[in-house]
Amino acid sequence: MYAFKYQRAKSLAAASAAVAQNADAKLLAGGQSLIAAMKLRLAHPAELVDLGSIKELYGINVVKASSVTVGAMTRHAEVAASVDVKKAIPALAALAEGIGDRQVRNMGTLGGSIANNDPAADYPAGLVGLGATVNTNRRKIAADEFFKGMYETALEPGEIVTSVAFPVPKRAAYMKFKNPASRFAIVGVFVADTGSGVRVAVTGAGPAVFRVPEMETALAVRFAPEAVANIKVPEDGLNSDLHAKADYRAHLVTVMAKRAVEAALT
Repeated sequence: MYAFKYQRAKSLAAASAAVAQNADAKLLAGGQSLIAAMKLRLAHPAELVDLGSIKELYGINVVKASSVTVGAMTRHAEVAASVDVKKAIPALAALAEGIGDRQVRNMGTLGGSIANNDPAADYPAGLVGLGATVNTNRRKIAADEFFKGMYETALEPGEIVTSVAFPVPKRAAYMKFKNPASRFAIVGVFVADTGSGVRVAVTGAGPAVFRVPEMETALAVRFAPEAVANIKVPEDGLNSDLHAKADYRAHLVTVMAKRAVEAALT
């Protein structure tokens, strides 16, 4: 570690102003990614602005059984344990339950996860798969437009995620082939049958979450595992590393999609 300034923001406006005025400042949510990166000197912010005291960033709210809004500072464990989330979108609760280990789930936050946009994170698949809306202190951003690339989002300087609104689907499920050590997704697929059609979102396989239109079209005709069994995702552009090569990740997309559809039907 090294020397840096620290402040615990008392309001959303104060936090926004602090990071807007200092390009070397970073927002601190759960810290499960940022602190680890700082220890490894992969990140070296001059200042940390802690969001922990801003009460408006916490909580889970279900609106007339049509949507679930989760505050940006809500912990993964809270989403996983929420009776309201389990009732409205059980796939989202299950996704949160599968994130990392107990420490990560009890410290990590929804807002911190999506703002960091790790290519192997679980929440991006949930947001895009459900067609969620990211609310910030300035605007609303559709999940399809929020995740831009590896560790890159649509957030602008001084813009802070305040909550995420998830539409309640007819049925949905998330399945991932996880790294046995970190539990990050080597490949994770979120399938949702929504009021506006079927959505299939993939995390872990590429630089950022992406959809598979061919699978969505097939599932709209017949929502069954067999509908996607023979659909192959091109390996071009997929991640290839010591955990899995691109061709294996392409294979896993189909396998996980089939399993997600099967789970959604149960």
